[in-house]
Amino acid sequence: NAVSQRLASIPGIGPIIATAIATTVADPGVFRSGREFAAWLGLVPRQNSTGGKTRLGGITKRGNRYLRRLLINGASANLLRSKATKADPWVIGLRRRRPPLVVAVALANKTARIAWAVMLRKTEYQPRAVAA
Repeated sequence: NAVSQRLASIPGIGPIIATAIATTVADPGVFRSGREFAAWLGLVPRQNSTGGKTRLGGITKRGNRYLRRLLINGASANLLRSKATKADPWVIGLRRRRPPLVVAVALANKTARIAWAVMLRKTEYQPRAVAA
């Protein structure tokens, strides 16, 4: 369908992931933001706050386990495929500071937010619009 084709144009999302997202999320308007969509998938850090101190832990692992795994695997494949020189500066900086799986989860989070925007606006993925 058209939604799956638009989603498949996003780096890190292939036909299987695009179809899974399109069939699972019937109405992206249910979510107020891309962050809320990523939280629904369980791709955001767990937060423990007390006395004004905020501590961020691992991902919450709430939501659809299958979709979360697909997005993380797609992000990992995207990281392996991308050259260090052609990669996004954000990814390059993250690779220097964090372990590979943490970088893959962060990229999966970003990919989920982009997928939400593409579904909501019913437009093709535009890499320059995202980078700006």
